[in-house]
Amino acid sequence: MTPKTTLIAAVAAALAATTTLVTPPVLADNHMAKKAESNIVQTAMSTGMHNTLVAAVKAAGLVDTLSSPGPFTVFAPTDAAFAKLPAGTVETLVKPENKGTLTTILTYHAVPGKVTAGDLVKLINANGGKATITTVQGGTLTAMLEGGNVVITDAKGGKTTVVKADVMTSNGVVHVTDGVFLPA
Repeated sequence: MTPKTTLIAAVAAALAATTTLVTPPVLADNHMAKKAESNIVQTAMSTGMHNTLVAAVKAAGLVDTLSSPGPFTVFAPTDAAFAKLPAGTVETLVKPENKGTLTTILTYHAVPGKVTAGDLVKLINANGGKATITTVQGGTLTAMLEGGNVVITDAKGGKTTVVKADVMTSNGVVHVTDGVFLPA
């Protein structure tokens, strides 16, 4: 089985094993929910708070991939999230000579398939309060519920909160985060 098939099978198995319906703690507002006719890149471009992410996606050459049919789940850091990185980090990463590193970081924010907040919460509950998510990059993220919010821990131990969930797009779903994930 491919990593995409494995993740989808794991989510499906967790959903089948869970009978408790949990409402996601964070829901998209109506403005964001109406973006379903746009793909992930078009949606990110339209928010006004993902300019750094869009610039990074362009620099990494991932626009076509994230505009393809997918589906993908993307954990999308805001401009404010990128601003928390050490000074000069983003400027260094978008240089052509750092395209490989940038691609690794960005694909660490994407999961094959469409995983809604409800799916993720069910997966967390079905696995004793923690869900391991395999990313397109091949690394893993750990999702938990903290204070009613979905919190994602990356490979370096950094914790990021999903601040807006279930932004539906034509090729997947976006969950807006307040931090940038860093792979091992």
